[in-house]
Amino acid sequence: MTPTNPYLLGNYAPVASEETVTDLPVTGSLPSTLNGRYLRNGPNPITPPDPATYHWFTGDGMVHGIRIEDGKARWYRNRWVRSEEVATALGEDPHPGPVVEGMDFSSNTNVIAHAGRTYAIVEAGARPYEMTYELDTVGASDFQGTLPGGYTAHPKRDPQTGELHAISYYWAWGNHVQYSVVDVDGRVRRIVDIPVGGPVSIHDMSLTASFAVIYDLPVVFSPEALGEGFAFPYRWSEEYESRVGLLPLEGTADDVVWCDIDPCYVFHPMNAYDEDGVVVVDLVRHPKMFATHLIGPDEGAPVLERWRIDPGSGKVGTQLLDDRPQEFPRVDERLVGRRHRYGYSAALDTDAKDEAGLTMAGALIKHDLTTGASETRAFQGGAGEAIFVPESASSGEDEGYVLSLVFDTEREASDLLVLHAQDFTGDPLAVVHLPVRVPYGFHGNWAADTP
Repeated sequence: MTPTNPYLLGNYAPVASEETVTDLPVTGSLPSTLNGRYLRNGPNPITPPDPATYHWFTGDGMVHGIRIEDGKARWYRNRWVRSEEVATALGEDPHPGPVVEGMDFSSNTNVIAHAGRTYAIVEAGARPYEMTYELDTVGASDFQGTLPGGYTAHPKRDPQTGELHAISYYWAWGNHVQYSVVDVDGRVRRIVDIPVGGPVSIHDMSLTASFAVIYDLPVVFSPEALGEGFAFPYRWSEEYESRVGLLPLEGTADDVVWCDIDPCYVFHPMNAYDEDGVVVVDLVRHPKMFATHLIGPDEGAPVLERWRIDPGSGKVGTQLLDDRPQEFPRVDERLVGRRHRYGYSAALDTDAKDEAGLTMAGALIKHDLTTGASETRAFQGGAGEAIFVPESASSGEDEGYVLSLVFDTEREASDLLVLHAQDFTGDPLAVVHLPVRVPYGFHGNWAADTP
């Protein structure tokens, strides 16, 4: 019997072609202040993988973009990130670029705009891939010759300086990870090698006005998994010491303060900030990861917690904020590293399953972290990560729009939903109707045409 893989079925299944569609139909009215691109990245294998060993994190990257200008949805484009393997499969010449240590991977996890350029990014040792405004591949990038190794899928932009802070990992580095700062001109200005407990997988980091927060948690490189043919060779380790580290932003590896934490895994923090001598982090905590389910994240309910990390005592206090299963937490990016009130996440409805047997991201949640209240907006199909876009640079934290891709099960296609943040459960301001599916994927951002 041929094995099936839920990450290759339903709306997880890859789409087979690249599309360019102009003048997209819109229900409602797009805000005139939205001028830029909604960008999203996710796995989309270009050749059929082995269902028995395919891991959701390893499909070739496909970037989707919707350009909005002057109240119109000007275009939709989807483009594979052309690593050498992808280019060859498409019958094209490879794109030149500084690939590091043979780690040529079609970046599939996030897409950002920085220093006037667009980058598809991924973790685990590969470099970013630069793309044009219209999402054609330029090639692998080492940030103008300044990036010594691979990068991360989750840099944090300091809203005060405009610089990108990142924690990167690669199994061949052994027992260290790398902290980097990319300046506003798109060049790496600072590198710190940080010893950790082993060849660990660190998907994301947090940033405050004082610290880079490092999640040294028990998912590590597994030669056994690699030998078994799994494309993503990282596994849960019962023996690994779980801890979180605070690196002063201009400090050295010797300055990191490590604090023990009960075993768990964190893909995504919502935000972090300094408060009265401690670091406060709101994040989604998984009880385990890749212990028994080896092709994607499914090891118990992920919940929203608040950690208070005290560098003086070395203690971490934890508080449950919301026990509903959820992921992909986001805040107003202007408040990264500073105290926030509102956050957004995608709910995982553990009672609803799609035809592949996977839990559906059946709703978006808006959290008020000051009052503890929340609002939930449910969908018939799945909803992706919610992205907040302010009305203007001077608008308040809750004054703006929430953008999310949702799957329309009746049309078998996707829509870009535009909500007003202060009317989260009301009628959408606008719905941009795409002609195709956007498979359930990972991360994206709003890339404004002007800063």
